[in-house]
Amino acid sequence: MSTGIWKFPTATRVALRGMNFEGDDQADRTLHGGTDKAVYAYASEDYDFWHEVERMETPPGLFGENLTLEGVDLSRALVGEQWVVGSATLEVTQPRLPCYKLGIRVGDPHFPRRFMAASRMGAYLRVIREGAVGAGDAVVVTARPNHGIALNDMMDALGDPVKAAALRDVSRLPKFWRNVAEDARAL
Repeated sequence: MSTGIWKFPTATRVALRGMNFEGDDQADRTLHGGTDKAVYAYASEDYDFWHEVERMETPPGLFGENLTLEGVDLSRALVGEQWVVGSATLEVTQPRLPCYKLGIRVGDPHFPRRFMAASRMGAYLRVIREGAVGAGDAVVVTARPNHGIALNDMMDALGDPVKAAALRDVSRLPKFWRNVAEDARAL
């Protein structure tokens, strides 16, 4: 099995071009990577939860993110919100829905369910403007849409038809989430 989930910190600035950081790639593009999942961000505060509450060892990059943030509540980030990080501009697209590879990475095949239950999913981002990103770069929110739909609302939409229907207000919604919204219309 080939996977790109093993990530390690770097002290250098890294170019972000197209759908990847330089030197980083996804092994299985059917479910990972692509325009709507070019960057995966995870918050250090969410790592603190796993370390302090769940008593897990949490080395950097454990969950396969290629951007670790501090001081950003990713669950409350709005879908379509734009950030400048370093010289790149990114747009929040969707929360992570973990697959079995996360279980392999942490050595627990049941971990993806625990990850979902904890609602600390992290955020996928698309690249709006290519640039370079480095440790210590601030996250500057430059645009916020008016719809008010945050990543945690998207997760709630998986079990709530009313919240699922509200996803139709989000422009440039990734295909999976458009399907969630359309399935709610049929109810």
